[in-house]
Amino acid sequence: QVQLVESGGGLAQAGDSVRLSCGTTGDTRNTYTMSWFRQAPGKEREFVAGIAWRGGNKRIADSVEGRFFVSRDGTSNNLYLRMNNLNPEDAAVYYCAATYTVVVTTDPRGYEYWGQGTQVTVSS
Repeated sequence: QVQLVESGGGLAQAGDSVRLSCGTTGDTRNTYTMSWFRQAPGKEREFVAGIAWRGGNKRIADSVEGRFFVSRDGTSNNLYLRMNNLNPEDAAVYYCAATYTVVVTTDPRGYEYWGQGTQVTVSS
């Protein structure tokens, strides 16, 4: 099993950069895919970015391509999301998720483990 804890959210202004972190405990063998999702009020949870196990396949949502960058520490197995040039549409609760698969899936139903989420607020 994997326990996930997100951090790094908060209030930002449009154009700012923020880095989110996802710490892992429990199984840290780097044998699972990890991804970021986000959910804004009244909207469905949507995929943002993910990295497959052992740093393989990487996917980024079209809506954040070129602005958001996902990375993973192979030693600690922590997951990071660097968000640049934020805009108000990026405001949401950001969740870290993990699943024991070898490729990144964009469907949140494909993830067994979730963090509690971290709020990102962007003012214009």
